[in-house]
Amino acid sequence: MIDQTRLPAEFTIVAYRDYREVATAIKDMVVRGAPAIGAAAALGMALGAYRIEADNAQDFLSQMAEIAQILRQTRPTAVNLFWGIDRMIAVADIAARRQPFDIHKVRETLKQEAIAVLDEDERANRALGAYGAALLPDTARVLTHCNAGALACVAYGTALGVIRAAVEQGKRVAVFADETRPRLQGMKLTAWELMRDGIDVTVLSDNTAGYLMSRGEIDCVVVGADRIAANGDTANKIGTYSVAVLANAHGVPFYVAAPLSTVDFAIASGMQIPIEQRGPEEVTIVGQSRIGPEGVKVLNYAFDVTPSRLVSAIITEAGVARAPYNLSLRELRDTRE
Repeated sequence: MIDQTRLPAEFTIVAYRDYREVATAIKDMVVRGAPAIGAAAALGMALGAYRIEADNAQDFLSQMAEIAQILRQTRPTAVNLFWGIDRMIAVADIAARRQPFDIHKVRETLKQEAIAVLDEDERANRALGAYGAALLPDTARVLTHCNAGALACVAYGTALGVIRAAVEQGKRVAVFADETRPRLQGMKLTAWELMRDGIDVTVLSDNTAGYLMSRGEIDCVVVGADRIAANGDTANKIGTYSVAVLANAHGVPFYVAAPLSTVDFAIASGMQIPIEQRGPEEVTIVGQSRIGPEGVKVLNYAFDVTPSRLVSAIITEAGVARAPYNLSLRELRDTRE
C-alpha cells in the first residue's frame, strides 16, 4: 500500500504479510477511502487464509470468521469494508466445502478472488468516470471535498475519476479542492494526485466554498461516498453535508460518485448509517504542534450524512441514478446482476 499518512511529503509503499497488519493499516488510515478499504479487507482475508492450518472445512471457516471479525472492527462507516469481507467469506464457504477438502486450493481461490476485487474496482471507476464526465460542461469549475481519487480506490478514482475522464475527453476542467479538516485529505491527497496528473487544482480552506458559489465561480460539486443508503442518503467525509447545503442554496449541481458496492440496500435511510468518531488529537494537534488547549473537549466526527434531497445525481459504474433513488439505484443494481 501507499502509506497515505506520509503524503505529500513522502511517497512510501509498505508491504504487509499478515492480516493483522492490514487491519492496523485500515484503522490508522494508512489506507483510506471506501473502495480502497474494501479491497484491502479482501486482501487481508486472503492473507489470513494463508495463516490458517486446518484439515477440514469447519475448522477453516471458523478461523476465517475470526479473521473477519478483527477486520470488521477497524472502521464502522464505509460499507465497502464489510462488502469485501462478506464477499470473501462467501467464496471461502463454497471453496472449503468442496470434497475432498484441500486447503491449498482454498487459499488459491481466495487469493484469486481478492485479485478480482482489485481488477473490478478499476473497471468500475473508469465506467462511472465516463458516465460522470458527460454531466460536466465543456469548461467546468468543479468543487470536491476530501479525496475520492486513485488513493481512495485501487486506481483511477470515483469523484476524481469523473474529473480524469472529463479531461481525457478534452474538457477544460479546473478543480477546487476543499482542504478537508481535520486530516486535510483534500490538500494533502487530492491536490497531490491532480498535480501529478497535470490537472488544474486550487486548494480552498473549508470555509471558502460558499463564497465562490455566491460569485458564480463553481459549476458543480463532485464528491465520493463511504456508504449510500437505499434512499440515496449519502455518508461522506465530515463537511460534505455543509457543501451540499451551500450548493443547493446557490443552484449548483451536487453529484455523488461511487460504485454500487458502496450502496447499502439493507438500510432504508442515512439515519441508520453508523458514524465513526475519532480521537481528539486529530483536531487539537497538527504535526507535532498542539493548537488546542490541553484537555479541551473535542467532537471529531469522521463523516456526516447528506440527505438525498440535496443530491442531484448518483454516478455509478452502471449509469447515473436520479431521484427517487430507492427505485433508480435498485434498477441499476438489477441491471448489473
